[in-house]
Amino acid sequence: MSDAPGAPTLRGAAVGRTIGIGLMYGLWKPRVLGAWRVPAAGPVILAVNHSHNIDGPMLMGTAPRPVHFLIKKEAFVGPLDPFLHGIGQIEVDRRVVDRTAIGHALGVLADGGALGIFPEGTRGEGDFASLRAGLAYFAVRGGAPIVPVAVLGSTERRGRLIRGLPPLRSRVDVVFGDAFDASAGDGRRTRKALDEATLRIQAKLTAHLESAKRLTGR
Repeated sequence: MSDAPGAPTLRGAAVGRTIGIGLMYGLWKPRVLGAWRVPAAGPVILAVNHSHNIDGPMLMGTAPRPVHFLIKKEAFVGPLDPFLHGIGQIEVDRRVVDRTAIGHALGVLADGGALGIFPEGTRGEGDFASLRAGLAYFAVRGGAPIVPVAVLGSTERRGRLIRGLPPLRSRVDVVFGDAFDASAGDGRRTRKALDEATLRIQAKLTAHLESAKRLTGR
């Protein structure tokens, strides 16, 4: 990975994956479908729907490769700050054009890593209805295919012990879709090209989410 100050490391992301595997499979019962669709090597972007706080950790613990997530800076508080940086996650200030975060994310892709993004920008319905242009930018600029990921079941019921989490040992489905190229293939990186790419991405992600719901019966 990049040796720039504060840059995420593959070793850190690998540690994060190990922790994620232990926690996610220890607390819940993930059912992972289509993980083989994630390219085994080279740059890739995992685009995940976001309806619950465990969606990111769930992907980290179920993806076949270590993942570097773009995470809002508000999450980097207290002991979580050094921990999240230590496991290769990328702090981003959503209020400004965070050039440091952009550089770190592009560095992950340039080094052939896996970048995790919540395309909707914030936690919501998790239906990909409102996409930001950031995903298209990283896909086009980083030359990385996008793998759509649907995390289903994290908001169906509340746990008895911890109301803010799904019930312990309940099933959460993680469904990986087919990788696709978001660019038009003409090399354009203009605002119009990114807007067009965003529309193509939204159509692909929405179609995958609908397919995942049919597949899992969610």
